[in-house]
Amino acid sequence: MNNIGKHISSIMPTHLVGTVVQTHGMTIAAAGFPAPIGAVAEIERTGAEVLMAEIIGFRDNLTLLYPYNDIIGVRRGNRIRLTKTLPWIRVGENLLGRILNAEGLPVDGLPLPMLEDRILFDNHPPQASSRPRINEILTTGIRAIDGIFTCGRGQRLGIFAGSGVGKSVTLGMIARYTDADVIVIGLIGERGRELNDFIERDLGADGLRKSVVVVATSNEPALMRVRAPMTAMAIAEYFRDRGKNVLVMMDSLTRFAMAQREIGLAAGEPPTTKGYPPSVYAMLPKLVERAGRSQHGTITAFFTVLVEGDDQNDPIGDTVRGLLDGHIWLSRKLSTRGHYPAIDPIESISRLMPDICDEQHLQAAKKMRKTISIYTDNEDAIAIGAYRRGSNAEIDNAITMKPKIDNFLQQSVSERSQLDDTINKIKELFI
Repeated sequence: MNNIGKHISSIMPTHLVGTVVQTHGMTIAAAGFPAPIGAVAEIERTGAEVLMAEIIGFRDNLTLLYPYNDIIGVRRGNRIRLTKTLPWIRVGENLLGRILNAEGLPVDGLPLPMLEDRILFDNHPPQASSRPRINEILTTGIRAIDGIFTCGRGQRLGIFAGSGVGKSVTLGMIARYTDADVIVIGLIGERGRELNDFIERDLGADGLRKSVVVVATSNEPALMRVRAPMTAMAIAEYFRDRGKNVLVMMDSLTRFAMAQREIGLAAGEPPTTKGYPPSVYAMLPKLVERAGRSQHGTITAFFTVLVEGDDQNDPIGDTVRGLLDGHIWLSRKLSTRGHYPAIDPIESISRLMPDICDEQHLQAAKKMRKTISIYTDNEDAIAIGAYRRGSNAEIDNAITMKPKIDNFLQQSVSERSQLDDTINKIKELFI
């Protein structure tokens, strides 16, 4: 029996018909249509192809639907027919190297792949009691991460930054240089031109070969921008359950939250902090918790968070930080100095590093962060010549080590760092 078999009892007959009675913005209200939330329906339009929509709620005995495309051509009295009560996608090994939309269909112009399985796109996270502990390192190929924010197989990390600080470039480096078996990339709410930019410039042919890319651009309806991360995570779960070590990279979690805000407000939810309705704060942990280690394989996840005005207390950023196993902060100050990747070693942290690294590595990483902190605290005095060498041994050491630390942390896009070399270098500097 395939993965969807156990849900057969909850599938409703699809011969259910209703009619359009009104619209409000992008929301369509139907009468006589008691379909469940999450079901998919088609709406007939005069002189146009049918419009697919999803049930998002109920109000005053009416069923509320949110469309997959523009609602032009919809009129009062149009017939609505239920087509699918449990949305699923086709999956298989032939998805590798392909670019898909939020419904799991190819959009790269290549022939349809032969796919042998079906899975639900919206699965429940694994039981907490069934998750093995994370005890293996995932190599990213970036010295700053592997050296002082080491990531484990099954860990969930956030990449926090404002716009234009280098999130996509950092993700591209990780995708090319990681030792994960399969990479699933979700590009959520991106500008249309950025898709090919990321694939050709940042990901490259080698990265794409072992990747599945799921994309929902900024011009697509909010429902597609919400579904795309779910689809990406479902594909990752498929490969994980076949014993693979999967890396999921989601860019960005903020745009996922913004899309759900549109849907939630359209369904009549009350706005809370910065207009985000309660459903946003319910869906974020549901998505994030699907990553992790299981009895079969692992899903390691990097979620980017676009913080407004570089504010670390942005409501979505603050919520996500409490759900993840660590965060990497990209600094605009470092970026403007030409320091790439612009990872701030003071503001970043990996909570699982003590569980997966040896004691010498931990001590070396701790000493490096302390040395950077000492230099940063006294940087202004050093720059204007107010500090005299010999006044403080720790500051003197920080000044001496600063060029060596910068050389370690900075890395060109085309440079791949091996894990053993990274660990040996940081130990040579601080042990």
